[in-house]
Amino acid sequence: MANRLTVAVLGPGGVGGLLAALLARAGHRVICLAGDETAKTLREEGLRVRSGQFGDFTARVEADTVLREPVDACLITVKHTALGASLARVPAPVLGDGLVVPFLNGVEHPAALRARYRPDRVAPAVIRVESTRVAPGVVEHGSPFAETDLAGDPVPRARLDALAEALGDAGPTARVLDDETAALWAKMSFLAPLALLTTRYGLPLGGVRTAHREELTALVEETAAISHACGGPADPVRALARYDAFPAGTKSSMQRDAEAGRPLELDAIGGALLRAAQRHGVPAPVTARVVRELTRTTP
Repeated sequence: MANRLTVAVLGPGGVGGLLAALLARAGHRVICLAGDETAKTLREEGLRVRSGQFGDFTARVEADTVLREPVDACLITVKHTALGASLARVPAPVLGDGLVVPFLNGVEHPAALRARYRPDRVAPAVIRVESTRVAPGVVEHGSPFAETDLAGDPVPRARLDALAEALGDAGPTARVLDDETAALWAKMSFLAPLALLTTRYGLPLGGVRTAHREELTALVEETAAISHACGGPADPVRALARYDAFPAGTKSSMQRDAEAGRPLELDAIGGALLRAAQRHGVPAPVTARVVRELTRTTP
């Protein structure tokens, strides 16, 4: 087993709850940071996970409303819409030398976090998983995979390797990438078309890739062009092939938020994509139209 780490998890929802439970089950000390009621539930009942890949289990974790001691790493797993308010639970002086590891959608958050915490301790990460909080302290992991990529250009490699080892031993696949821009844009290039179109039409991926194939293709090509201009990967053919390989019932987290009446990460995904396109002079007419239509229909 990897060296025992102390890990805080800000936002123990679908993603954060799954990672917290897996790390705790593997023997690491985990402190979940949440509101009063959720923290109370976690202290009393633990984190319950239902997963075809990792099994059904309950993990005991610590829980509090604010970080009160240094930790090796703090995983940021809240929605982007709640990021500003949630960071008050992680005071920079208390965190000190700990890594800040945001598992957030979009590409703009590392700069905001580096303005608040030590820039050389902010380690942007991505996760590929379908995991949902169905009740406080209860997580359903529905995908047959959970894959994490850690990055952070100025972060000491040994710190990233230690966290990757802990995550890998706990269950998810974990790797450290050398280029955080490429890592973030690889996720954005796949996520943005999926999130925007499944939410726009209220359809799972299977419906989008058949009824709206032309629009999906155009969005994938525009996103790839923007990614390339920003220094990220660009392979629209491979992206479309990945969409075709996914289960037809796959839903994006943005679509699930829309169905539940929760705020959408539209600005963090669609807005960030359009801002990047404008900075680099990349045409993105289909993206602009879909974002505009979603903005009109979003409360």
